[in-house]
Amino acid sequence: MKIANIEVGLGADPLVIAEMSGNHNHDLDRALKLVDAAADAGVQALKLQTYTSETLTINCEKSDFLISDHSSLWHGRTLYSLYDEAHTPWEWHAEIAKRCDQRGLIFFSTPFDSTAVDFLENLNVPCYKIASFENKDLELLKYVASTGKPMIVSTGMASVADLADMVETVRGSGCRDLILLKCTSAYPSDASNANVLTIPHMRTLFDCEVGLSDHSPGIGVALAAIAVGATVIEKHLTLRRSDGGVDSTFSMEPEEFSRLVEESKRARLALGRVEYSVSEAEKGSLVFRRSLYVVRDIEPGEVLTRENVRAIRPGFGLDPKHLPAVLGRRAKERLERGTPLKFEALV
Repeated sequence: MKIANIEVGLGADPLVIAEMSGNHNHDLDRALKLVDAAADAGVQALKLQTYTSETLTINCEKSDFLISDHSSLWHGRTLYSLYDEAHTPWEWHAEIAKRCDQRGLIFFSTPFDSTAVDFLENLNVPCYKIASFENKDLELLKYVASTGKPMIVSTGMASVADLADMVETVRGSGCRDLILLKCTSAYPSDASNANVLTIPHMRTLFDCEVGLSDHSPGIGVALAAIAVGATVIEKHLTLRRSDGGVDSTFSMEPEEFSRLVEESKRARLALGRVEYSVSEAEKGSLVFRRSLYVVRDIEPGEVLTRENVRAIRPGFGLDPKHLPAVLGRRAKERLERGTPLKFEALV
């Protein structure tokens, strides 16, 4: 399948998506610098999130609307204040999309309600992302699928039954190209919770492309995912974690993204195929194998022994496995020290 002009699949380099999220810190100039940083790092796509605090929640300080988890980066905040800080102003989208186009990046976003979908349709985005927290919102899923554009859906917190409902819903509503992203919805997440072995199972179960949405530090989890068949990798991008921001703690810096892009390509190439023969790249190294050589001058008729024949490097003589077969035989001719042993030289 293709998203815009980028091939997505096991035969192509992994599609690497930089998620801007709230890392613009409400500065449009910083948002545009993030686009440039993504392009300079070799990323193929940049993603926003399209919502407002009003479309996600209500301004309410009752306990239900407070983040009470003490382990959360956002403990004690109201949902409304967090989303108000993290959202990307809708009036910025067109300018960010233009910069993406200038830098050769696919631009798309995660809509959180139908008004966001309508807005993004006016920007002619080539695909849509569904966040883990919305993967059970069947009404939203139907509306996005009705555009007929490729959908990328994070699977965090979803059971197999949840995913089956979601896949059936979007395919029945017009989505022909679906990508599922294995995701652990913890911020940050730990490598021990990644469970990337789910990726090939998910591919078989739902017959679609599968990737990874990753909130863990570094690139190790992403490379492990590619090794088991991930064809899309999504991670958050910031200019510097030290700059702060709602998502900076679990975001990667541009240099790390460059390494991710480079190593993702290398990881995909390393998969290759099931291969046991001598590869083309190894042929030049065959000479460094051991083989049977004359290590002491042998006169005609002399018996071959472990004192005058040994398995040494280089590899121009008989295979070492033939040593028992040649010991005790006699030489037809004089064999000088350093001669590779051949059967035709023996009686």
